[in-house]
Amino acid sequence: MRKIIGNLKPYRVTVIILALMLCIQAYCDLALPEYTQDIIDVGIQNKGIEHIVPEKVTAEEYKAAGIFMTKTEKKTWNSIYTRQGSRYVLNVTDGDRLDELDQELLTPIVLTYEMGHTSVSQFRKIIRSSLLQQKNSQSRAAASRIDDMSVKEIGELLHYDIDTFRAEDENGKVKTYVDMRSMMQSMIDSGAMSDSAVTNAKKQMEKTIDSVGTQTLKSMGIAYAAGCDKAAGMNVNRIQKQYLWREGGRMFLMALMMFIAAAVASFFAARIGASVGRDLRGKLFRNVMSFSNAEIGRFSSASLITRCTNDVQQIQMVTTMMLRMVMYAPIMGIWGIIKVAQTGAHMGYIIALAILMIIAFVGVLFAVTLPKFRIMQKLVDGLNRVSREILTGLSVIRAFGREKEEEKRFDVANERLKRTQLFTNRVMTLMQPSMQMFMFALIVLITWVSAHRIDDGTLQVGAMTAFITYSMMIVMSFLIITVMSIILPRAGVAAERIDEVIQTGSSIQDPEHPREISAPKGVVEFEHVDFRYPDAEHNVLTDITFTAEPGKTTAIIGSTGSGKSTLVNLIPRFYDITGGNLKVDGVEIRDLSLRALRGEIGFVPQKGVLFSGTIASNIRFGNKDASDEEMREAAEIAQAADFIGEKKMGFESDVSQGGSNVSGGQKQRLAIARAIARQPKILIFDDSFSALDMKTDAKLRKKLSEKVKDATTIVVAQRISTILNADQILVLDEGHMVGKGTHQELMENCEVYRQIAESQLSSTELEGI
Repeated sequence: MRKIIGNLKPYRVTVIILALMLCIQAYCDLALPEYTQDIIDVGIQNKGIEHIVPEKVTAEEYKAAGIFMTKTEKKTWNSIYTRQGSRYVLNVTDGDRLDELDQELLTPIVLTYEMGHTSVSQFRKIIRSSLLQQKNSQSRAAASRIDDMSVKEIGELLHYDIDTFRAEDENGKVKTYVDMRSMMQSMIDSGAMSDSAVTNAKKQMEKTIDSVGTQTLKSMGIAYAAGCDKAAGMNVNRIQKQYLWREGGRMFLMALMMFIAAAVASFFAARIGASVGRDLRGKLFRNVMSFSNAEIGRFSSASLITRCTNDVQQIQMVTTMMLRMVMYAPIMGIWGIIKVAQTGAHMGYIIALAILMIIAFVGVLFAVTLPKFRIMQKLVDGLNRVSREILTGLSVIRAFGREKEEEKRFDVANERLKRTQLFTNRVMTLMQPSMQMFMFALIVLITWVSAHRIDDGTLQVGAMTAFITYSMMIVMSFLIITVMSIILPRAGVAAERIDEVIQTGSSIQDPEHPREISAPKGVVEFEHVDFRYPDAEHNVLTDITFTAEPGKTTAIIGSTGSGKSTLVNLIPRFYDITGGNLKVDGVEIRDLSLRALRGEIGFVPQKGVLFSGTIASNIRFGNKDASDEEMREAAEIAQAADFIGEKKMGFESDVSQGGSNVSGGQKQRLAIARAIARQPKILIFDDSFSALDMKTDAKLRKKLSEKVKDATTIVVAQRISTILNADQILVLDEGHMVGKGTHQELMENCEVYRQIAESQLSSTELEGI
């Protein structure tokens, strides 16, 4: 994780901007459930009215509302209204002050609403209870007849005018209600109802608030406000529509802002991820380019390709996901918990239970899949290695009829990777249905608990909807974090593999204070040189001493595995010698910069390597400033001019990757031309004439002696005929130099050379030389 985050350091400013966009997105995302709650609770259920104090009220209602108010409450009631004709208009617009009034006047207003909207059955119950409390027999007799009397008859019995009206109940059914307030006001005025009786009624209402819940009581208060507004001539339907349009507009703007913030955040996350991938590939490639053959052999080409492609892709993908999702999840989770607390639903324990279950479940998946992710990367390496070997050696495979066997070898590597991937995929596929099950179960549980609380009057439908939405957001946030905890280990493995390559320094390094060759000539001196491969027990080359001079050809011959190619690979420092001294123009090569040393060498390897492009681009590969004339001359010396001239496009003919569209001999000649076009002081041919026929070989060596006569030429050969005229021939046998001299001298005093010569040439041919 630390290594993945470390890749973001160059993009600090962009990450900060992205974090800001995520905060804006989270703010908007978390605001939407609030708007949904308000639309349901206020816009639909409460007809767009937010507070229990009416905006307008008739004079009669204004007076009736004060029946159950204390002196302090009446003072507040009178202060918030201004009389305009026969109406009283609310003069408070501040939202905080209106919230305070909702709390302060809730009890008397709800009592007023209840007394003004008493059902007939409840009215009879109240009157009966009142008559039974009286001691005289007449009242008791009247109480027994209440159920058989109409509302009007009950009023006549009590000597009060009682108003009735018809209105819709909560379910939309039209019912008859009794307005008892005028009767109660008369009773208070006449002394029939004392102040203590009013106080007791208020205390009873407060108990009702505790049992029913403030949300239900506030709904009753808002219903009272809606009725007052309508009675005062206000268009309640228009108020509701205006509220819904206003809140819907705000909701739309929040959604639009969230969309813009999310789009910008996604853009920056993708950009940073792509940039991190580019940087890692650049670092990997630059470091690999500096590797010596020892480091290349340590990692293997197949593994390096996997690390530069698949592993970097893993880091790029996880970086984008981390910036877009992992950074967003904690913001949503923490902020969502705060929002849940603000809903007042008091069901946080349900969310805590769901989160614990998710963490436990994902923890099990994590423990099962992590080891497999580590194995998977190694299996990808193995598959790449087998694929590369088969594709590279396809012609050999076909020649020996080994297609079936190689297919089986590929199938084994492919099957191992498939089994591992199937295992991890099958385990991971359990996550989505399991998480859906958790979330649906959570919704059911919240709905079940909320239904009881709504029935008790302590919760509203909109609050339940908001709580469910916030709960899903919180659970999803923790789910994202836990899912990323499974993905991150695989990326961590890839990061370690990438870092291993980046942190590996080349064993071939430039000196701190490189020396320079003032007048390069190309003299190569081996002085008792030893060489041993890294981690090997024995030397490959031991006590090699010779000097290769300008204008002369030094040939190296020996049996297979005698160290010929290793010896010439020491000159350009593909490996460093482990003993003795190796000098160029009198300067130890380890004291020269690699660029300066290799700039003096034209190297033709055993296997001719061409690059995709044209013939001209390949010849100019070592000398991009070579003129057309110099390029043609190099091709003529290398005996490549004839087959180039036969091509329709000549030097501009295409060369496919690896030179697969030219023959082995043509590939070698183009590689030789490339080295000659460099115009080096030292020319090294590592068995580079093996694919040439004898006639072409002879022409090429003749041209070399004529045109490149000032360069130091070192030739590794298997054929005696190639080196017969060399000025100096070195004979290697198991890493030791067992002979040095001309052909004639070695035939006389070197048994190994004589055996090689006799194995290739007849006695007649040898005598004629």
